[in-house]
Order: sequence, then C-alpha cells, then structure tokens
Amino acid sequence: MNPNTRLLTRLVGVVVVMGALSWAAVPFYSWFCQVTGFAGTPSVAERAPDQVLDETVRVRFDANVMPDMGWTFRPMQADMTLRIGETGLAYYEAVNISDEAITGTATYNVSPDAAGYFFDKIECFCFTEQTLQPGERIEMPVTFFVNPEIVDDRDAKTIRDITLSYTFYRQDQPEQRSASAPQVAATPARAVN
Repeated sequence: MNPNTRLLTRLVGVVVVMGALSWAAVPFYSWFCQVTGFAGTPSVAERAPDQVLDETVRVRFDANVMPDMGWTFRPMQADMTLRIGETGLAYYEAVNISDEAITGTATYNVSPDAAGYFFDKIECFCFTEQTLQPGERIEMPVTFFVNPEIVDDRDAKTIRDITLSYTFYRQDQPEQRSASAPQVAATPARAVN
C-alpha cells in the first residue's frame, strides 16, 4: 500500500470514529445525567420510598415553550409542600393554539443542581412525545418524590426549596419521520375541551 492510500485510509477511519462518537454522545450524556443527577437532571424511579420523613420541602413548578411551539404551557399549581419521601402529583396544562397538529417533547431539570440526584419521577408526560390537535387542551400529570437520602448528603441536606422546570420543544410529526424511526406511545393525559 502506498503512503497516500495509507494516509487516506487513516483519515477516513478518524472521520468514522469521530462521527460514531458524536452520534453516541447525546444518549450517553442523557443517561449519565439521569443516573447521576448531573446538571439538575431528576432520576426516574419505579416506586416511592418506604420512608417518609417529618421534614418538608417545597417544590415550585415552572413551564416554558420554545418560540416555534404553537402551544401555551403552564403548571396548574405554582408550588406544593410535601414531606420528604412523600409522593406528589402535579399537573401541567398544554393548549395547542395553532391551526395544525403539533407534536412536542419536554426537557426537564431541577434546581438547585444538587437536588437533581434526589428528585425522582415515577411517571411523567416528559417520558414520551405529546401530540395535540388544533385547539386541543390537555392536563398532563407528573408523579414524583424527594428521596429521603437528601438529608444525609453533605451538599443537599439544607435544600428545602426545589424548582421543577420543563421546556417543550417541537418534534416532527410521526408521519413526517422516516419509516425506520421507532414510534413512541404517548403518556396518558387528560384531554379537556
């Protein structure tokens, strides 16, 4: 093999490896944040803990939409006070104010960042895409708790105010995706017209 062919082969290999690493970076980062609570990313739990403490925490709710979304989106309660370890249920309302069906996905985080590791969601509309028809209004639940281990953490033990924030952004409609893309079922939500 001549030197030019060898150099070209190595450069193509570098480009392929860089492409593969960049493709894998987003799912790996999401997984890392959910496992560690990094950057205020809440954890996902199957059930609430058995231990409920007498100490309370106030959870504030925040909602945002990207400018091109075509929805209004708001928490149906400003905040909620619950005991650490107790399961909370909050609702968010979304209304499609456009004249077309819109599919959206919510990203979420918790602040302060140190609380992210201890804020667990059991069920959330943010786990799947949501599609609203023109003029449709839905109430979407989120079931969560603050893990009792928060009181033993050196950095988070004094946190008693937590903000749960969501931002909805637009996704391609399912029929606009390629046939090879996996389809995700919608989270149960209450349609209210």
